[in-house]
Amino acid sequence: MAYDYDLFVIGAGSGGVRASRIAAGHGARVGICEDYRVGGTCVIRGCVPKKLLVYGSKFAHEFEDAAAYGWTLAAPGHSWPILRDNVAKEVDRLNGVYIRLLEGAGVKLHMGRGRLMDRHTIDVGGTTITADKLLVATGGHPVVPDIPGRQFAITSNEAFHLPALPKRIAIVGGGYIAVEFAGIFHGLGSEVAIVLRRDRVLRGFDEECRAAVHDALKASGITMRTETQIARIEATGGKAPFIVHTAQGGSFETDLVMYATGRTANTAGIGLEKVGVQLDKAGAIAVDEWSKTTAPNIWAVGDVTDRINLTPVAIMEGHCFADTEFGKRPRKPDHRDVPSAVFCQPELANVGLTEEEARLRLGELRVFTTAFRPMKYTLSGRQQRTFMKLIVEAATDRVVGVHMVGDDAAELIQGLAVAIKAGATKAQFDATVGIHPTAGEEFVTMRTARPEPAPSRQAAE
Repeated sequence: MAYDYDLFVIGAGSGGVRASRIAAGHGARVGICEDYRVGGTCVIRGCVPKKLLVYGSKFAHEFEDAAAYGWTLAAPGHSWPILRDNVAKEVDRLNGVYIRLLEGAGVKLHMGRGRLMDRHTIDVGGTTITADKLLVATGGHPVVPDIPGRQFAITSNEAFHLPALPKRIAIVGGGYIAVEFAGIFHGLGSEVAIVLRRDRVLRGFDEECRAAVHDALKASGITMRTETQIARIEATGGKAPFIVHTAQGGSFETDLVMYATGRTANTAGIGLEKVGVQLDKAGAIAVDEWSKTTAPNIWAVGDVTDRINLTPVAIMEGHCFADTEFGKRPRKPDHRDVPSAVFCQPELANVGLTEEEARLRLGELRVFTTAFRPMKYTLSGRQQRTFMKLIVEAATDRVVGVHMVGDDAAELIQGLAVAIKAGATKAQFDATVGIHPTAGEEFVTMRTARPEPAPSRQAAE
């Protein structure tokens, strides 16, 4: 059968766009569809506009510290509409860049929601398209639990388009989206409360780093409502202020409620059940190590597979798929030692294993830590501290985890990720000359391992 395309991609986010461009570069006839805007979560409603808001919010701290360096400033004011609209303009620009990238690669863009009719047929806004191979890259979306008053809450999707900055905001959740937006709104002048079910933020990250971030958020003036669940949201006349009632029987008032309690894969309503594509227990598309689904000619990459939900990972998965299927260069995406960052304030970044993971997998470790106040704050008196951690496998001397909480953590960890990927040892870290005075030099000057915890009686027995 003659198909319209050799490859058709459903979803024009980072993973889908990369896969389509690389496949086209290998000579394939490629089409792609998108029902909103090209660029996906990261470019349109995620990491790019969020990082710009982080930059904007940090100026408040810079103004505070400037006096110690001799600067005399009038009391600064801030315009949320200017920041919001400038961020939106940049998103518009990037959307255009992505469209031109597809055009330049020879990929045909179809605007509309793609639905699978059978294993080789897709309906896009009433137009029928056929393809030999299909790639699903539809991403994910935020979830608000089904509680009374949920209609009054927003998610990160709406946070970028608020008509005005809230005086008070309650952010529900303890993950990276929650703590990042907490820092944004706090820096821009809102009174912020983080409402989370557990005792501290950022479950899944290294425990000492979690504690450092949690304590820093609290010290900055953000209210931490720990071990708290929301039962219902009450609004007088259907608008703010809202009364938030907790499952523990308490209540508090706020002007805006933002849910950041998790995301789920965009798998509903695209016809996956018609073509034999199975989902996992979490509702994401189940794939093998080659990103192949349970349907013979259908693959999936990115957040819709719920492996590691990061933009560079989706790009890697899409590139590997295209090289394997169209470039005669079979290669699997490598999900080991993927660096990541949380753009909270202060930042958290890491690569490799947490201490808890390393103890379970490797046994005996040597752990090196340091904590200090950055030089920048010695004049201003700001009490924010930096925390760094190296985790070393004792038997091999290999550095298996690097963690940092502090200014520019993401920039530092990106460079160290190369060393971890290359299998660097602690001896090689020690042999590296530091750049002085920098925070980064601490990673190559930590010499004394933290005392190892005594083995438990149960372990000894």
